[in-house]
Amino acid sequence: MENAQYTTSIHPYIMQTSLNQPLNTIPIRSNSFVSEFVGSDTEVTTDSELTLVEQAERLYLEKIFERSFYEAGKALVQLRDRRLYRSTHRTFEEYCKERFGYSTHRQPYLLIEAAAVVDNLLEKYDPLDHILPTNERQVRPLTKLLPDDQCEAWQMAVEEAGKKVPTSSIVQDIVQRIKNRNKVLNFNRVGEVCQIIPKDNPELKGKSGCWCIVTGIGDGVCTVTTWENEYVVRPENIKSFDYLEEECAFMQQLCLRLKKFQSFGNLDDAAYWILKGLGKLSTPYLTPLQQKLLNVLEQEYNE
Repeated sequence: MENAQYTTSIHPYIMQTSLNQPLNTIPIRSNSFVSEFVGSDTEVTTDSELTLVEQAERLYLEKIFERSFYEAGKALVQLRDRRLYRSTHRTFEEYCKERFGYSTHRQPYLLIEAAAVVDNLLEKYDPLDHILPTNERQVRPLTKLLPDDQCEAWQMAVEEAGKKVPTSSIVQDIVQRIKNRNKVLNFNRVGEVCQIIPKDNPELKGKSGCWCIVTGIGDGVCTVTTWENEYVVRPENIKSFDYLEEECAFMQQLCLRLKKFQSFGNLDDAAYWILKGLGKLSTPYLTPLQQKLLNVLEQEYNE
């Protein structure tokens, strides 16, 4: 604690830098706080003890590193929402894959969801006197909770970690406890994407592996809809895919696209075969071939 006080006295700006401040406003070149004391060419010593200036520099650089996932998520939101990728790429996902090397559609959305959680935490906690997440993996489990529960879960995780930054496994454990607690009142949420598990429900015969959207919550049951029909099921008949909010939104739109084919009466066997396959997707996106097949069906039946 004594070192932190010395660091603050050397340069209060270090302790005042918050997660809300854009990185491009933090001086890190020759006019940075380090240069004010040691110049632009800092000599690296082998002494294990850090000088007061080195302590300040270390804290400053750690803050930048800890902010990186948050800043990346905020940047991706701007790129997506303003469609700044449109001059070179057809979709946001293709842009992220080629520009940033993301191997899956999920990666940019993980950062976007993580940044949203941090924004939620910042509304309640002051970064100057509260411990906040330092990487995306710590935040990932929190995306499965409602905003109020996110704050509660994070604070519980910090306490369990001994008032230090908790590991992702600690956060995951806390999140699971809260989800189990909430199951007593509400085992699912409207808009969630789940997999159907028929068990002994005769109405669900032949629907094993199909995905559905939760459209209503009742007392011990919920209403779900597939591309073909609507069902009232119990908790044991569905299993959440735990998709991100963006992924759930995509699947909801896909469900609407598929349901439109119900208005066309008797479908060709080939069309029904394709739709039935899409009704058993296990991923929150369409492959290029799946997208082409769906486009062909939409063109055929909309003519």
